[in-house]
Amino acid sequence: MKTWLKPLLIASMALAFSACSKQGPESAAPAASAPPVAETASSNTVGLAVSTQNNPFFVTLKQGAEEAAKANGLTLITVDAQDDAAKQIASIEDLIQKKVKVILINPTDSDALVSAVKQANAAKIPVITLDRSVNGGEVVSHIASDNVAGGKMAAAFLLEKIGKQGEIAELEGIAGSSAARERGQGFHAGVDAEKGVKVAAKQPADFDRAKGLSVMENILQGNKKIKAVFAHNDEMALGAVQALEAAGLKNVVVVGFDATADAVAAVKAGKMAATVQQKPELIGKMGIEAAKKIIDGQAPEKNIPVPLELVK
Repeated sequence: MKTWLKPLLIASMALAFSACSKQGPESAAPAASAPPVAETASSNTVGLAVSTQNNPFFVTLKQGAEEAAKANGLTLITVDAQDDAAKQIASIEDLIQKKVKVILINPTDSDALVSAVKQANAAKIPVITLDRSVNGGEVVSHIASDNVAGGKMAAAFLLEKIGKQGEIAELEGIAGSSAARERGQGFHAGVDAEKGVKVAAKQPADFDRAKGLSVMENILQGNKKIKAVFAHNDEMALGAVQALEAAGLKNVVVVGFDATADAVAAVKAGKMAATVQQKPELIGKMGIEAAKKIIDGQAPEKNIPVPLELVK
């Protein structure tokens, strides 16, 4: 071989070797990127799926859960559905993917959330419901006030204030929620048997203050003889108060439900007659305590009642 060819041959062999080595098993051409793997929660992580954080009641419930989680050495992941059942289902699916140890659910809709509960059941993640129940799936524990009893309590007070005579308006909560159904059931158990009383108007306002205002305005356009209003929560009751004030109607008995800070202030100011106190902070706290029991290998009670009081 001619000597001047040797360097060229050596360079060619080096280049070929380099090209082959780049295709070796440890440095293969990059494949399509794999889908991201969901973050796995630690052994002491609890998920909390809240119906909405636009309602002071559930803000307080969340705060109670956060304080209890800190006190019990638990990590809490909270997801807000903003009163959207589809969004809540998706967020619960995300908690399942994260493999939290227990899921606390405050359902937006008692029927719609059954599928999410069943998914958690299939993943062997215990479910606890707070304030509102679900109509299917396996729930380890339900923590709530007796909404039927609260409705009866509101009815008894309202009837006493109007002397069991007159027309009443009822502002209902979100259709399909256990709270709306049960509070309405308790209220009607108290008022329907009274001959001198008539529920002249009954419309949903979805637990929302602005909707409570507009629904009450619509009711008053057709009937200004309303002597009392029962709202399934304080936000709607406060909306009703605004509508009554704008219409120049005084001495209308307004009873709410939840005893939020704004409602209690309205009662003290004489704008609302009363509100049924549920103690949301305690509901959140009890939910975390029940979750801690499960994580520790213990079984919480199937139904955990939260005491009710009437603030008047």
